[in-house]
Amino acid sequence: MTEPTYRADTTHRTKPLFDGADWDFDTLHRTYDAIEKIALEDLRLDLYPRQIEIISTEQMLDAYSSIGMPLMYHHWSFGKHFLREERLYRQGAQGLAYEIVINSSPCIAYCLEDNSMAMQALVIAHAAFGHNHFFKNNHLFQQWTDPEGIIDYLDYARKYITRCEERYGFEEIEHILDAAHALMSSAIFRYRRPPSPSLRQESQRLQERQEQEERNVNYLWDSLQPPETIQRGHQDLRKRKQKLGLPEENLLYFLERYSPVLKSGQRELLRIVRNLAQYFYPQRQTKMMNEGCACFVHYHILNALHKKGLLNDGAMLEILHSHTNVIMQPDYDDPRFSGINPYALGFSMMQDIKRICLDPSDEDRAWFPEFAGVQDWRTVLKDAWANYRDESFIQQFLSPTLMRHFRMFALSDHEKDRFYQVSHIHNQSGFEEIREMLARSYDVSVADPDIKIIDVDLLGDRRLKLQYTKRNGIPLDSKTRDMTLLHLQRLWGYEVVLDEIVS
Repeated sequence: MTEPTYRADTTHRTKPLFDGADWDFDTLHRTYDAIEKIALEDLRLDLYPRQIEIISTEQMLDAYSSIGMPLMYHHWSFGKHFLREERLYRQGAQGLAYEIVINSSPCIAYCLEDNSMAMQALVIAHAAFGHNHFFKNNHLFQQWTDPEGIIDYLDYARKYITRCEERYGFEEIEHILDAAHALMSSAIFRYRRPPSPSLRQESQRLQERQEQEERNVNYLWDSLQPPETIQRGHQDLRKRKQKLGLPEENLLYFLERYSPVLKSGQRELLRIVRNLAQYFYPQRQTKMMNEGCACFVHYHILNALHKKGLLNDGAMLEILHSHTNVIMQPDYDDPRFSGINPYALGFSMMQDIKRICLDPSDEDRAWFPEFAGVQDWRTVLKDAWANYRDESFIQQFLSPTLMRHFRMFALSDHEKDRFYQVSHIHNQSGFEEIREMLARSYDVSVADPDIKIIDVDLLGDRRLKLQYTKRNGIPLDSKTRDMTLLHLQRLWGYEVVLDEIVS
């Protein structure tokens, strides 16, 4: 059979890449090549090497349970998640994702084998090209992740934990991992670079790191002085905090270095868990932008293929049906409403940026003089994808047109008031405040609890003192707080106390 020819001239329709829902690997390869051509020549995307893997339903459920990574150590919680997801799927209570994509080099995209050929085209364009470009070019992923080393590190972590189970016993390692997982949300460097940014080198420096960690633990002996020479008071407290690097927001990092009771191998377990928590932190900061970028890319590429005649109308209708479901924004009184859909907002903002570049209104020119009417929307979008995260992207690019389209308004909720109050609506005086409030809601550092280790006297009672700063007067949930403190105390080995203060 003669291969179809691909020509950009829309006046000469070419043979569609596929006809019908069934697919084979020749059809996938042919479709992939057509998608890649538009991604590189039209959108001019900058990409990691691509690796497409077709997986079964069970493999997709397994990827769900182990945070979507191709290699992962064993833990009972992953099996629990697998059973829950499988039961919901078998009962028809929820479907499966069409794809999962890994921030690695090569960029790995898992596609479900049950997808129709039209859906395979959509998810390849979405994951292998849209997410891929965002992973490679966004400044947060460049600064905080190591795509070339993550697979090697996961392989090292799994083998290391298996060796620890053989050496220390399965239950002991399980208890350490349980406690570390409970503290993952407070195991992030938010404002400074992690001490060891290269994951590939982590497994090569284990012995050297263990020796250094033992020296850190021996801080007690290095600092020990005769009782009569020990100075008490504010100056001694300040020096102690300075030497220990306090206050410290990364709880697992501090425990890894200074816990009096952990063995060297157990400290490495904490490092593995916090490295994984750190690796996924940029994804939490860019959820809306990342999905918006992938939706914009697949929408542009597949429409371009349809215009060339490489996708027939039936395939395009199926693609648009799925695309519309993903970016749908339910109304506030819809049972499905759970806030603003990040897919809907991200895709709409990027489509809106393209509109402002090509056909701006006077209002757009007043709000966005830097790029309104410049025509080169590709450069504007790629600059935004590279240099912003969710909250800053909203602050800089959310337009009055889009706020009116989503019918946004702001509610103020003060403890002393009996009722909510609509403080701003989508009008001239409310646009800036609505945009600022929406941006703050996407700031992960504001949403996460502000907990720090503020003091510990290793020469005294070794009591670990933490401080939680309330935002807007909101306290920690007492049940989860007490359970998490028990995990923290298990890793520290001595008393742990937590004080709550008002910001």
